[in-house]
Amino acid sequence: MLTSLYVKDFAIVGEADITLVAGLTVVTGETGAGKSLLVDALLLLSGGRAEAGVVRHGSERAELAAEFDLSSQPDIRAWLQGEELDEDQSCQLRRVIRADGGSRSYINGRPVTLTQLKALGERLIEIHGQHEHQALLERSSQLALLDAFGGHAQTLAQVNDLARRWREVTAQIAQLGGNEDHAERIEMLEHQVGELQRDALSASELDALNERHRQLANAGQLVQGCANVAELLDGESEFALLRALARGQNETARLALLDTRLIPVSEMIDAAQIQLVEANAELARYRDALDLDPERLSELDTQIGRLHELARKYRTPMANLKQRENELRNELDSLQGAGERLQQLGRERTLIEHEYTDAAALLSKARAQAAVTLGARVSELIAELGMGGGRLEIMLEPSAKSTPETNGRERAEFLVSANPGQPPRALRKVASGGELSRISLAIEVAALGLDEVGTMVFDEVDSGIGGAVAEVVGQKLRRLGSQRQVLCVTHLAQVAAQGHQHFCVSKVSDGQSTQTRIDALDEKSRRDEIARMLGGIDITRETLAHAKQMLTRAQAN
Repeated sequence: MLTSLYVKDFAIVGEADITLVAGLTVVTGETGAGKSLLVDALLLLSGGRAEAGVVRHGSERAELAAEFDLSSQPDIRAWLQGEELDEDQSCQLRRVIRADGGSRSYINGRPVTLTQLKALGERLIEIHGQHEHQALLERSSQLALLDAFGGHAQTLAQVNDLARRWREVTAQIAQLGGNEDHAERIEMLEHQVGELQRDALSASELDALNERHRQLANAGQLVQGCANVAELLDGESEFALLRALARGQNETARLALLDTRLIPVSEMIDAAQIQLVEANAELARYRDALDLDPERLSELDTQIGRLHELARKYRTPMANLKQRENELRNELDSLQGAGERLQQLGRERTLIEHEYTDAAALLSKARAQAAVTLGARVSELIAELGMGGGRLEIMLEPSAKSTPETNGRERAEFLVSANPGQPPRALRKVASGGELSRISLAIEVAALGLDEVGTMVFDEVDSGIGGAVAEVVGQKLRRLGSQRQVLCVTHLAQVAAQGHQHFCVSKVSDGQSTQTRIDALDEKSRRDEIARMLGGIDITRETLAHAKQMLTRAQAN
């Protein structure tokens, strides 16, 4: 239940803080005073789209906040706990809208996304506006209202899920090609996988191939180079390194006998000599192992050329040819198993169709029963709303499609007869605006209270009616207020008199700026406001007496 609403620098409201109670709360005021601003504030606190224009002129930001008592709504407390936003038995929604159009949202003082705010707002507040008359003209909305009235959510969800699964399985069958012959594609894939399996190399194998090719291609140069190095190390020349080192070693050893400080030098030359001997031996082994094999070089040239050809053919680097082989192999395996998979999918689709048929039949039966009940209930309300003999019939037409649909096997059409003897016509073809308002209101009242939303808001849904009919509407809303908290913006005295609580919205001006005031009315001021709504500018003693009588009669019920 909504316990308080605070707005600051919102449109033409400077600051207002109102406390609300259970039952029916009515909001009245002169045309243009800003009665619907409270509804607009609640829409924004429920996650509605914010625009910079809602910020009061000259202010940096608008602030909106609403406090709710959740003591009788355990489902919402559980939702808050799941989102880690819980705060005892209460809940506060807050939204700050900047003059540049940006906004921030909070639940119980914690920043949240607009999606979270909207998800919670839909559980806390249900708002009915004049635009819903038009929404009721849409056949999809009519079917949704019928399902909500009949409590078909679980069956509808099952039908929806089965239709979704049927589409998914059908899409898989189409992707596999249905009954298409894949022999040609399989044959081509077998050839491609075969040639890649035969010739493609992994990245490491390709590196080894390139290294071996480089060795064979340069074998002659390597042999000659090794011979040249060997000659430098231990050739016949007196300048060969090993010969020179031997002479240097002998001379250093002789000098070290004269001065021991040369012993380390002698040892280093000795070590160098050992290293050169080993290098010369390793060089000889390498040279002996070199393979001058033109035939093998030719084979490697051919293999590398083939790899280049495959890389161009499959439009991928040589190092990725093995990966491409795996991709084609997977496709081949999939196609080769397509026949068996298609049979499996066909059996699955048939099973889903049977389940869908049963679920859709159950939904159709429930809809037919709900259509009769809702039609009778709305017809009764239409009569109470001043359209004696009027009636509502709900026609269910089979869908033209034979395939499973998410909304079941039928479509709904609301048919209305506004006067006795007239054949029922589609609601969307009813010409009179007044009739449409009353019929739509009757449908809304008949279908209200179908969910667990604790606060219901009505924004001038009583437009287009008056007199005794308006009093009936007020009584219906007051009766609804005994089950849920109801907030109603109205211009009708007959409706306003039925409220348990009454706020009056007015404009005040100091000559330089205009602000909207929201005042809670006591017994006397409430009588005066009802009299104003009845009598206009000139409030007579009779008008005041009539207003008092209306209030007394309404509060006695």
